[in-house]
Amino acid sequence: MEHPAYTLAALTAMGGAMGFARKGSEPSLLAGLAFGGIYGYAGYLLSRNADGGLELALGASSLMLVTGIARGIPSRFSKPVPLVLTILGGLGATYYGKKYKEFY
Repeated sequence: MEHPAYTLAALTAMGGAMGFARKGSEPSLLAGLAFGGIYGYAGYLLSRNADGGLELALGASSLMLVTGIARGIPSRFSKPVPLVLTILGGLGATYYGKKYKEFY
């Protein structure tokens, strides 16, 4: 169950770094590293069967989904960043929401 969290950690960190490299966007870098760190820590907790990992991954995914939708609505999802945020957030929220229901 930790593998999707580690994958999302890598994707978000790389996405933030790409946003910084291409456009010099410091907010993209900070957000990408923050989400990458949160997903990485959630994956670590999940791999140790520690409390809070599932909730942390679900919360990060939900926040990413909401952020993607909020950024995508004005552009009608024609820009790639809001679309990717919405897709990744939706996939993560769906997966970890399903896992949350299975356990609780």
